[in-house]
Amino acid sequence: MYSVNVPVPGRVRTLANELYPDLVGFEHVREEHSCLLKRLGEADHVAQLQHRAHRALEGAPAVEAQITEIDYFEDPPLGSAPVVYLAVESPGLESIHDDLTEAFEVVEELEGDDYVPHVTLARGGDLETAKRLADREIEPIKWTVNGLEFWDGTYKLPVSRVSLPA
Repeated sequence: MYSVNVPVPGRVRTLANELYPDLVGFEHVREEHSCLLKRLGEADHVAQLQHRAHRALEGAPAVEAQITEIDYFEDPPLGSAPVVYLAVESPGLESIHDDLTEAFEVVEELEGDDYVPHVTLARGGDLETAKRLADREIEPIKWTVNGLEFWDGTYKLPVSRVSLPA
């Protein structure tokens, strides 16, 4: 599965590392952090997906984003629950997501109107632990998103990058 992801600044990775001791009881703890912007699907030729995505991103500006809180999905549509994440507020990213949904099929219950920008920390743990984490106060982390990555989910690697404004 290929996707377009938002790289996060080092301050977000530092926060995730600080939270790590409270996440070790979860089944899966993320060690790499980014914000999934849009799933693109599978492809025989990644260049075709990239070309379609570049066309959908034409004119997209650099946008502001902010980590505002720790939250969780109690019952996510896919995978183990709960999912603990860092909430990302960014009308600009939501607008870019909307542009990409016009060019690529929407994954029901995850994208389109159901899209929630976030950075996953862990999944498959105790609900009470997720609730305790969500009650913690964090300092907001603001940054400018001036680039996006095309991500290869099979190898868990970025395959290319596009600068914003595109």
